[in-house]
Amino acid sequence: MNPPTTDPSAPDPHLCGLLRNHRKILIFTGAGISTPSGIADFRGPGGVWSRRKPIYYNDFMTSEAARIEHWSFKLEGWKSFHDAQPNPIHDAIVDLEKAGHLLKVVTQNIDGLHQKAGTSADRLVELHGTNLQVECQSCRERSDPDLHFAYFRRTGQPPHCPCGGYLKPATISFGQNLRPQDINAAEQAADEADLVVALGSTLSVYPAAIIPLLATRHGASYAVINRGPTEHDDEPAVTLRLEGDASIIFPRAVENVFTSSDHS
Repeated sequence: MNPPTTDPSAPDPHLCGLLRNHRKILIFTGAGISTPSGIADFRGPGGVWSRRKPIYYNDFMTSEAARIEHWSFKLEGWKSFHDAQPNPIHDAIVDLEKAGHLLKVVTQNIDGLHQKAGTSADRLVELHGTNLQVECQSCRERSDPDLHFAYFRRTGQPPHCPCGGYLKPATISFGQNLRPQDINAAEQAADEADLVVALGSTLSVYPAAIIPLLATRHGASYAVINRGPTEHDDEPAVTLRLEGDASIIFPRAVENVFTSSDHS
């Protein structure tokens, strides 16, 4: 394992080498890449869950009071999600795709910033869903959140689908199963990847955090970039561990590799 980077303003040569020499790169992202865009962290000190008690999926489905509480919580953060814009790390991942080196982005984030940045839909797996859509829990029809938030703001009542089902922002709640098609897509990407790069994640939320390790079991190299410790720091499969701000370290490496005159 490599020592922490000491100058995050300079491209790390080891990371540059990995990006240059692999063409099926799986990018795994966590909350740390979105905080520069103004998205609040959920689990860190002072994070959302230090102020709010999460609503479990079963409670949402069985209790009107829980549905009201859930929509109130989502309304509280809707403006920041709605207005947030991608930052250099999201743009760098798009550049990686344009260079033909990106296999898939698997993200734990629900902010939709990869989509906003221009990551292709067929290369994006949002394991924990997205705040940018609302989903009926009965018919699974998805729709624009703005109208539903306006209704809740006006009435104080959680909206319903025309089919009669409960509407919920299309994120995975506590106690709710991940979508099988998303798990399958992430696992298939792990099977095919020759390099996985984990960005801005403590790698502590499972089953999502198993995806990078699955890739290493199939022979992929593994780079971890995060400010602060991660649960994979002591994994023998980690090829490169860089300590610092992923939104600085990763874009500088991508720029160095894929805008250099000798890149082919």
